[in-house]
Amino acid sequence: MKSFTDLEQSKKLAKILPIKSADMFWYKDSVIKEANPRVMSYMQIPERQSMYYSPCWSLTALLDVLPVSCDDGQHCLALINPNPNDKTEWLCAYEDCKGDLIMECYADNSVDVCYEMILKLHELKML
Repeated sequence: MKSFTDLEQSKKLAKILPIKSADMFWYKDSVIKEANPRVMSYMQIPERQSMYYSPCWSLTALLDVLPVSCDDGQHCLALINPNPNDKTEWLCAYEDCKGDLIMECYADNSVDVCYEMILKLHELKML
């Protein structure tokens, strides 16, 4: 089960999300040239070493970025696996407080579907 953004997703999110929202990082060893995920706050990385690191987001961090409350009268978030006994497919949907669908995304895992929703919300300037 995927539990954090891959390197390409992380690079794209780093351009649109606050770096402080990342709760992990990818470390690229200058000798090995291979990226490995590490659990640690990206903000704890020394400035002089930042060229070897890229922020990374866990599912929890992605959910923290997504607006989830109907308190603003506009939308609420649903993250579900509608077919738990069949093909694993995750749905991330935004509905207004009346239950009318605003937008939805589908993916094979919860991290990818949240990533896709963040990109859509960013495009629509709703993030």
